Amino acid sequence: MISKTRKLLFLSLIVVLLSTVISACSTSEKSDVHLYMMPMDQMPADVQAAPVAVQEAYQFASINPDVMKDIPCYCGCGDIGHTSNYDCYVSGADAQGNIQFDNHALGCSICVDITKDVMRMLQDGKSPQEARAYVDATYSKYGISNIP
Repeated sequence: MISKTRKLLFLSLIVVLLSTVISACSTSEKSDVHLYMMPMDQMPADVQAAPVAVQEAYQFASINPDVMKDIPCYCGCGDIGHTSNYDCYVSGADAQGNIQFDNHALGCSICVDITKDVMRMLQDGKSPQEARAYVDATYSKYGISNIP
């Protein structure tokens, strides 16, 4: 028969091991990636009045064309000439580089969700290509990609 001391020692060891495993599983490794965001005071009034998620999506998408022009949108906006998720936020720029904003994403949760997913993945250390693959796999059920 095992003594009470040995049982207590054994149970203590199990508790320590379980707590170590649980804490190791709950630790998330976030990278120190800084997302470039356009300052809110440079956003149109409609964007400044929008919900925070929409504001952040506009702030990110508008200043990161190198990433967002390679991310498709699946909301059907290809029918209005959009060729990437970037176009949901920016319609162009003038000769001085001043951005002309598109108001499409103000009323489209799919556009915003795609952008927020890309932001999250980049912050988690994923590459733009991994984010693109995730967007294709997740959002293709909503429609056709607007990237030709």
